[in-house]
Amino acid sequence: MRNVTISLDDDTAAWARRLAAERDTSVSALVAELLEEKRRSSDTYQAAMRRFFATRPSRPLTNPGDRYPTKDELHDRTVLRRR
Repeated sequence: MRNVTISLDDDTAAWARRLAAERDTSVSALVAELLEEKRRSSDTYQAAMRRFFATRPSRPLTNPGDRYPTKDELHDRTVLRRR
């Protein structure tokens, strides 16, 4: 385990001390927990992105020769309300 020195403004340091006290832990353990949670979240997101882009669509989005709808067509609320 490595020691790291961080600098916080007074308000953030006070908030961190209060939160650590509420959780009955140290500021160091609190920061380590928050960073580990952020890392796990990022790793999970990256893995999901890799899985998504590794798969091919089960069917094409359009038929050969068809055009994609325009942005305005996709967001035409009056057409959506008629259904």
